[in-house]
Amino acid sequence: MTKDPPPLGPKPKSAVPSSLLNGSASVRATNGVRESERETLNSSIKSSLSWKPVVDPDFSSPKPILAVGNPAAAVTVRETVMPTANGHIENGFLENEHEHVSAERSDAENEKPLPATHKPLDIPAAQNTSPATGPPPVPPPPIKRNFSEPPRDPRDHTKPRNISSAVSRPASPYTLNPPIDFDGLSWPSVGTRERLEATPEESEKRTQKLANAVRTVLECIGEDPEREGLLGTPERYAKALMYFTKGYEENVRDLVNGAVFHEDHDELVIVKDIEVFSLCEHHLVPFTGKMHIGYIPDRRVLGLSKFARLAEMFSRRLQVQERLTKQVALAISEVLKPRGVAVVMESSHLCMVMRGVQKTSSTTTTSCMLGCMRASAKTREEFLSLLNRK
Repeated sequence: MTKDPPPLGPKPKSAVPSSLLNGSASVRATNGVRESERETLNSSIKSSLSWKPVVDPDFSSPKPILAVGNPAAAVTVRETVMPTANGHIENGFLENEHEHVSAERSDAENEKPLPATHKPLDIPAAQNTSPATGPPPVPPPPIKRNFSEPPRDPRDHTKPRNISSAVSRPASPYTLNPPIDFDGLSWPSVGTRERLEATPEESEKRTQKLANAVRTVLECIGEDPEREGLLGTPERYAKALMYFTKGYEENVRDLVNGAVFHEDHDELVIVKDIEVFSLCEHHLVPFTGKMHIGYIPDRRVLGLSKFARLAEMFSRRLQVQERLTKQVALAISEVLKPRGVAVVMESSHLCMVMRGVQKTSSTTTTSCMLGCMRASAKTREEFLSLLNRK
């Protein structure tokens, strides 16, 4: 008679964290996470569409500040340096101007130090005076910026800012700009509403105005708009440009058109190889490519053709690829409220092919991940692996 095997001990604990085990990681995003992603993405798109001052990386106009009676203590402070209440420079653009004062140093060494009451700014460089017999002055240490305070460079702001607006998150575009449609996802530009509400007569007048502008362009490049091959070109190009930018006349509500269906499906849905044509807003030349969209539904699915229509709407505008990717992802996230959204776009920009560096084989890839696609590496890896399958 065989003996019964001894009872098994407790099941050994897996060395893999439970959050990484298949099927145990939560893919349902909390409301807090979703709201945070939504606000971050909205702020990013809004920043991309807003006016910004021209960036001047060379800082080509430094202005020296000379301590009264002490040329040796001259320092160069950029135009953007602003003293605070405590007299310190906060943005760190401070340099010793040794080259400008080397010729005057011998005369300056014989002068007495300036009394503290006459110094215009409490700058460390102004205190580095030394007697004529001593060693040359030591350059002051670089001023470290206090990152807990708002930037002092006026070029970082389009209007004066106070402390409360600098330390808090920017207001959502949903409240700053009244949306055209119910969810504000169409991102209307300044003239979008005029174009949407234009009468046929106004549309014809707009097209004719654009044709006259094209005729001016032809004259400026040295062509004759009246020669046979160019007689109808201004009107043809005006109509073509209105079609290239027809996305300004569309909105998310009309494109979705109620094609949201309840379906008990909680696995990946991927729509690949959506052809995209758009115009670069920097040079007004095309960039073309393909967009891939994936999402994990949360009891609601969208008609498959609507993904292509959403990509078409946002691409038929003056765009940059990064913003285009975000806008499509945010629109799908807001319409369906899915567990996760992923948008990947690959394109070739003619502004890099026809001009500039002229690299004909270069491509640009951008992505935007939301929800569990961003939070879960396993889910993101599954999406990317399915995307690369032929």
